[in-house]
Amino acid sequence: MKSRLIGIVAALAVFGLIVAACAKEETPGGGGTSAGPAFESELITSGVLTVGSCLDYKPFEWVAQGDQKGFDVDLTEEIARRLGLKVDWITANFNTIFTAVAGHKFDMVAAAVTATGKTGQERAQTVNFSSFYYNSRQSMAVNPDARPDLTSTDQLGKGDSVGVQKGTTGKVWAEENLQPKGVQIRTYTAAPDAFRDLQAGRVDAVINDEPASAVIVTDFPPTKVVQAIDTNEKYALAFAKDTPNLLAAVNQALLDIINDGTYEKIYAKYFPGASVPEEFQPST
Repeated sequence: MKSRLIGIVAALAVFGLIVAACAKEETPGGGGTSAGPAFESELITSGVLTVGSCLDYKPFEWVAQGDQKGFDVDLTEEIARRLGLKVDWITANFNTIFTAVAGHKFDMVAAAVTATGKTGQERAQTVNFSSFYYNSRQSMAVNPDARPDLTSTDQLGKGDSVGVQKGTTGKVWAEENLQPKGVQIRTYTAAPDAFRDLQAGRVDAVINDEPASAVIVTDFPPTKVVQAIDTNEKYALAFAKDTPNLLAAVNQALLDIINDGTYEKIYAKYFPGASVPEEFQPST
């Protein structure tokens, strides 16, 4: 009798272990193990990718009628969708955006961030970068009504003034290449404010990322881009250094987006007529 009782107890114990194991492996909604993806514990809010961005930098990110739009926005939303996450956009000052993500004010930065050159190296001391997702150049924009003669940065000198956005590679380039010639560098928190002053004749030129400038000038006629400045810049997403699993997951999603042709479709939407660089073309 005693041995029979022991057998029953042992069987019940085994059954209990099986039930517990099944409960651990199955979660509501078919999410896999209760631990979830490796990056889940690195998110500020479970199920949400909190993203910091300026949201005033066409064609990469801006707000229209309360909705976020732009190349960076569409790309980020697609990355989040593939990771099973919703996106919470946080408007941030570009000049402090890297220390903010490092301090976990948000999970990721998507704001046309240059991750190459001297500027990229300096930023990499504070954040980790994703794989590159865009190739860019700097440019000079002018107001042809005020300065019809100005078509090259070589013509700028003492007495001239140039507008740049704080914390950008355009600011670094202007300080290194124009300031020594006596050009006054005026800084702005938001790029459109520099173009507003260019429109009003308060600065002679604006140095800024070429793709963004090409769109911004349409809001501030008669300003226009007159010179491209090749600085071999590449954009990346930025993360706190202690979120390696999130970075790895985003990189994989970005690679999949490029390989299956989704990147090409998003690129064509915001840069119609421009060829997709070879490294961002679908895999064959």
